[in-house]
Amino acid sequence: MRPTVALGSDHAGFEMKESLKQWLTHNRYDVEDFGVFSSESADYPDIAHPLAKMISAGKHRFGILLCGSGNGVAITANKYQGIRAAICWSEELAMLARLHNDANILCLPARFIRVDTAEKITAQFLTASFEGGRHQRRIDKMKC
Repeated sequence: MRPTVALGSDHAGFEMKESLKQWLTHNRYDVEDFGVFSSESADYPDIAHPLAKMISAGKHRFGILLCGSGNGVAITANKYQGIRAAICWSEELAMLARLHNDANILCLPARFIRVDTAEKITAQFLTASFEGGRHQRRIDKMKC
């Protein structure tokens, strides 16, 4: 069974989202696309809320959200229990988000990175494994 990745963006991330959807499919992931479905202006919370709810509920292990800076989608997603959404603009940040923070939603700043960079970041995020240990203790302290 192929893993499913939840994917969503606002208008600023639409083109990159579409490219990532193809890349994910090519790399043997199924994709649940939460939208948007065009480059017309859209509000990122309308996409980030339902995607984060699905991850929080355990329907999918990982999600990827894109907006212009990555900030809006990250702030919105992180409001949900159990969500650890990380803004990553490099492979190293993606790896550390998984290794140390057990991040489950990758937030990409579509206006600040290229598609090939987004693919490399995504690959790192989806393949790195949480280290646990002292990092688990810290994650446990994040809960309100």
